[in-house]
Amino acid sequence: MPAVAIRTTPPPALDNPAGGALGLIFTTLPALLRLTCGLVAAVVALWVRTPPVDPALLLPGVAALTGWSLWYAARALRHGITPALVAGDVAVTAVACLLIPHLVAPGVLPGEGSWIAVLASATVINAQATARARWSIPAGLLVTATYAAGAQAAGNPTEARAHAATLLVQTACTAMMATVMRRRIGRADRVFAEHQRMTRDAFVARAAREAERRQNRDLHDTVLGTLTMVGLGAVPRRSAAFRERCAADLRTLVALTDAGPVPGDGPVPLDGRLRRVPQRLPELRVNLELASCTVPAGVADAITDSAYAALSNVVRHAPGARATLRLTRDAVAVVVEVTDDGPGFDPTGVPPQRYGLRESVRGRMAAIGGRAEIRSAPGAGTLIRLEWPGVG
Repeated sequence: MPAVAIRTTPPPALDNPAGGALGLIFTTLPALLRLTCGLVAAVVALWVRTPPVDPALLLPGVAALTGWSLWYAARALRHGITPALVAGDVAVTAVACLLIPHLVAPGVLPGEGSWIAVLASATVINAQATARARWSIPAGLLVTATYAAGAQAAGNPTEARAHAATLLVQTACTAMMATVMRRRIGRADRVFAEHQRMTRDAFVARAAREAERRQNRDLHDTVLGTLTMVGLGAVPRRSAAFRERCAADLRTLVALTDAGPVPGDGPVPLDGRLRRVPQRLPELRVNLELASCTVPAGVADAITDSAYAALSNVVRHAPGARATLRLTRDAVAVVVEVTDDGPGFDPTGVPPQRYGLRESVRGRMAAIGGRAEIRSAPGAGTLIRLEWPGVG
């Protein structure tokens, strides 16, 4: 049984976070620009309406442009800027540019300061920021051409050339800036996606290694431990306890193939779990000193299995020894101690390939955020201290 519930599903991936942020910026700013320019243009248009401006054409034209600006901003902020919305904005602006002789007073046309000039600039900038270059550049050229035609028809070729040049510069600069930003953002998203892929692969590999370690710990503490005892001659013939131990080992093997749901991790009595450990080792005399204590189920599993592994080592390596299983707790930690009066050993001399203490005890405790300490010396018995920094 696993010591703690291991997360087996990799963390969810984020799709193009940089591109999403850029899209949000290139949606919000154009919407606000269109709304601001549309409302300011409406005020200026109605304020300056000296002849030959035709009020019969100006008033419905301003009303239509204002309504379009409001709808454009609302649509963009709610649903994003679509190609159809960009095309509609370019078309509305192009028509307004062609109507310059009827919508703009000659006195305010020069100097590129008319409300139509501002409207055309906003449309050109928005188109470059919200559409790909293969569509936005022709759109900018269309607005430029219609503005030049409208200003020329109004009798001001100087304004036609001057603001047409301004619109061309705005088209080129905004298109280059948007293209560079999209490429850099795309590169950042590709790097981020590769990082996420590597993180997921590492997560899966780590989960696989942890599952393998859990299985190896369970096999070491059950089947391999039983076979070791048989090989050492520690099992008497026709032993009922040995038959029960083999049955328990078989249940462990079956459980290793079970892919059912992970059990809950609610609080359970650790002392009750530990009290049943000596029943799995009837050949060992164990003195129990267990204080009442509750811990999460996964923690209880890990501590119980670690204690069982420690007592199994006593059976295998110190037959005939007496052992004590002690549980204490305070405001800082839960502590389980397994002691025996056997011959002891030198912990620094244990070969690194030996699996028992390294994984069955230290590995299990590390998996739940705890630690295991082993104190022993030849002729002085052994103390294994299991500590988990929490209270039940």
